[in-house]
Amino acid sequence: MEVERPKRRHLRRNGKSDPIDAEAAARAVLANDTAGEPKSADGQAEMIRTLRSARQSAVKARTQAANQLQALLVTAPENLRHRLRQLPTKNLVDTCARLRPGAAPSGVQTATKFALRSVARRYQQLSEEIAQLDEQLDRLVADAAPELTALPGIGTDHAATLLTVAGDNPQRLKSEASFASLCGVSPIEASSGKVVRHRLNRGGDRDANRCLHLICVVRMRHDGRTREYVARRAAEGKSKREIMRCLKRYIAREIYRLLAPMAAASAPSAPRSQAT
Repeated sequence: MEVERPKRRHLRRNGKSDPIDAEAAARAVLANDTAGEPKSADGQAEMIRTLRSARQSAVKARTQAANQLQALLVTAPENLRHRLRQLPTKNLVDTCARLRPGAAPSGVQTATKFALRSVARRYQQLSEEIAQLDEQLDRLVADAAPELTALPGIGTDHAATLLTVAGDNPQRLKSEASFASLCGVSPIEASSGKVVRHRLNRGGDRDANRCLHLICVVRMRHDGRTREYVARRAAEGKSKREIMRCLKRYIAREIYRLLAPMAAASAPSAPRSQAT
């Protein structure tokens, strides 16, 4: 079973250690106060998660290499800086990767060229690695959920995020409301007196919440049906933030309807009753 972490007020009272956490988890299971069934992590969703993890680290390292390349130009000799500082990142990387400083740097300029070439080639290697991971992710996502990428505003990266959140056993999500709660888009009552409103949900998987937010932004700009909905709700007096919260809830419902058949297909079949 999957158990939520202890609340902070309980940590202040009881302390924090592995035995205390284990006892709290066991008591939660015995009290039937668990969060639900954990991910099985034995299928395509787990494969997508591992590839996305490798891709994210490669993208981060490539960004660091690009920043380091620009930082080296700031302190480079004037003639070298004057020749390279106006180039875009792609052209800068290609130019620096072709520098020929020699086998043994003998001055500041040759040492700077050696460093620029090293960082530029690192950038190119990471770009090749990211392209290979993207190719594998495209294949896996298209095989796992082709209907998901057919929806407006959902590409391979967003589909991979949502499949990772649902897991290889999406039947553990009992309803579309549980999926919305898992993504952090379920409405939370914040009404007072005659004012009826719902506030932002700060719980759930934040990566899935970010994914739904970006899908919402794209649809508000390019999807005709979504733009009509936004105009109608704005005429009712809803703010843009409230409209986006409603849209993310609807998008989560639409996505769950595609995941539900996957859950039924992956669920084990019930044994047939014997005729008497």
